[in-house]
Amino acid sequence: MLLAGDVGGTKTLLGLFELAEARPDVRVSHSYPTNDFPSFTAILDAFARDVHQPFRVTAAAVGVAGPVLGRTARLTNIGWDISADEVTARFGTTHVALLNDLEAMAHSVEVLGPDEVMSLQDGHPRSDGNAVVIAAGTGLGQAYLYRIQGHLRAVPSEGGHADFAARTDRELELVRLLRDTYGRAEVEQVLSGPGLLNLHRFTHRGGECTVVDDLSTPDAPARVSQSALGGRCQFCVEALRMFVSAYGAEAGNLALRGVASAGVYVGGGIAPKILRAIQNGSFMEAFRSKPPMSDLLSRMPVKVILKSDAGLLGAAVYAQSLLAST
Repeated sequence: MLLAGDVGGTKTLLGLFELAEARPDVRVSHSYPTNDFPSFTAILDAFARDVHQPFRVTAAAVGVAGPVLGRTARLTNIGWDISADEVTARFGTTHVALLNDLEAMAHSVEVLGPDEVMSLQDGHPRSDGNAVVIAAGTGLGQAYLYRIQGHLRAVPSEGGHADFAARTDRELELVRLLRDTYGRAEVEQVLSGPGLLNLHRFTHRGGECTVVDDLSTPDAPARVSQSALGGRCQFCVEALRMFVSAYGAEAGNLALRGVASAGVYVGGGIAPKILRAIQNGSFMEAFRSKPPMSDLLSRMPVKVILKSDAGLLGAAVYAQSLLAST
């Protein structure tokens, strides 16, 4: 069996997969609230109990929402340390790898089915080109897929913590607010669940929200987007409009940095929930509005990943590759 994991700031997914030629077949998977556990090993123990049957792990790969250095990783938003040696000790396999969570998701893009993605721009994909993945959720992740000897190879990034680039006078005002609040303005402070709340605070300055009055609850970002999609609060509408436009612009930035002529993939938990807003044109307008590179960007395929556990699948794909390389 292959053990795959996707450890995020909000939830952790673990699954057992069987080897298969096209893509690993999931046999069982479970989701756990990350903050309900004191450590990753505690979640591994819970998973082993929940499977309810003996299993043998031949290879394992775990995507982690934070930078991976060698065989260790530290989650950015909750301060956990995770070690590949923990997995080896728990399951007895030496074929263990830790990946950045977006690096893991990137490994899924070549095996996703047509019903697991939705096209925003068909473009003209090049079989010799690179691809990129961007995903807003609890945080903002980015990864590159570089074409090396005919195959796409995932390369991790911490681009979500790069500086946020304002494009409009309104966004310049937002940058001032973020700088005053956090000391600097980074992309994740705009493009994430907490980032949507920052936009809510920004657009509601001087006016009360008639719909979302408590931003401290876990479902606050979802309630802001629902308020905006339903047109129930003009300030929420503006917050979501700014979010979608900034998301498209940053996806375009990443596409240019990676020269993503093979495709741009938009993953994460937020995009599928606000598809109607993403499809209204402002996302792609901001994506392409980068002269003199607008024509290049207009030829890049852009797809939203609809599969909610794409990161888990990608980790399984990588775990399978560990066996193939031995």
